[in-house]
Amino acid sequence: MLIKEKIKQATSLLREFDLDCWLTFARETSINGDPVLPFLVTGDLTWHSSFIVGRDGRTKAIVGRYDKQMVVDTGAYDDVEAFVTGFREPLLAYLKAMNPRTIAVNFSEGSEICDGLTHGMFLTLQKALADIGMADRLVSAERLVSALRERKSAVEIGYMKEAIRHTQEIYAMVGRFIAPGRTEKEIADDMYAEVVRRGLTTAWGRDTCPAVYTGPDTAQAHYNPTGRVVERGHILNMDFGVRVENYCSDMQRTWYILREGETAAPNDVQRGFETLVRSIEAARKAMKPGVPGLDIDAVCRGIVTGAGYEEFPHALGHQVGRFPHDGTALLGPAWEKYAQKPFRLLEPGMVFTIEPRLTVPGKGIATIEEMVVVTETGADWLSTPQTELILIRG
Repeated sequence: MLIKEKIKQATSLLREFDLDCWLTFARETSINGDPVLPFLVTGDLTWHSSFIVGRDGRTKAIVGRYDKQMVVDTGAYDDVEAFVTGFREPLLAYLKAMNPRTIAVNFSEGSEICDGLTHGMFLTLQKALADIGMADRLVSAERLVSALRERKSAVEIGYMKEAIRHTQEIYAMVGRFIAPGRTEKEIADDMYAEVVRRGLTTAWGRDTCPAVYTGPDTAQAHYNPTGRVVERGHILNMDFGVRVENYCSDMQRTWYILREGETAAPNDVQRGFETLVRSIEAARKAMKPGVPGLDIDAVCRGIVTGAGYEEFPHALGHQVGRFPHDGTALLGPAWEKYAQKPFRLLEPGMVFTIEPRLTVPGKGIATIEEMVVVTETGADWLSTPQTELILIRG
């Protein structure tokens, strides 16, 4: 169902971007697969394989003989042609009859999501097309592939909502396990056991999902849980997500471990947490179609730095889909590492995280990460926002 839905979407995108056809060209996909392939086929491919979508809605797949039935079973292609000795003859014959002005293929300088065509495969395709005078018709499919991934359908949003539901429930459960004397690794293992019990998988690698950080002077992000012990007076934060039908959640939550005699978090911890809550809501309210991600980042970053904290050393938010980081547009500053991503305009159907962070000296890192979807008029919550600091009494 999803493959048919996305190929139909690709047809309309070809017309929107004035492209004649979209060609995905791949081989040995279990080793080096194009990120877009799950929208086109259900499994891995072996030999040189071509998936062609025309702006007139016609679809064609040219694959090795043993891959044919898998592609036929998708029901998404008007014709699936199998070859034995080589791909050139059937592909060139089809393109010659089609005679497209432009052939969009999956390469990009600025977006990893759209850069699935390897350099070697690009050269192979270019040489083949030279035989029919079409080598100069190759153009980047970045705009099409970006939109295909970013404009989530109702089916995709449904999968992500279910992943978020599981994530929130597991966060609630682990809150009862957190206590002084537990280690980061013990907390992560408790969460992972629940993931397995539910028949799910983590949204990214098991080594760092869940990621658990307690107290000051931690690795802060992208590091595995350790034997560090939870102590009273610590801020504890986690980064975690799961997959449902290969669609991800990605959320962060923050707790405070009360000291003996404390009934509430100290002022510096509470102030930091409230700054995050305020900055996240301001960012969400600023989101709407046509606004560049750069502007949304600036809203949130300005609130954090305006409250006297150092600016967080990363973008405010990334897109989520089949991967935790999945999309070209970014809610981020104009830093070199982000290339043109922060200048991309928001569009309805895009799903973003909003995830500022700040340091409370001597106590740890406070983070919250929520998920929102861009609508026709603004942005709606997909996750249920954390608006109260969770207190652990021990």
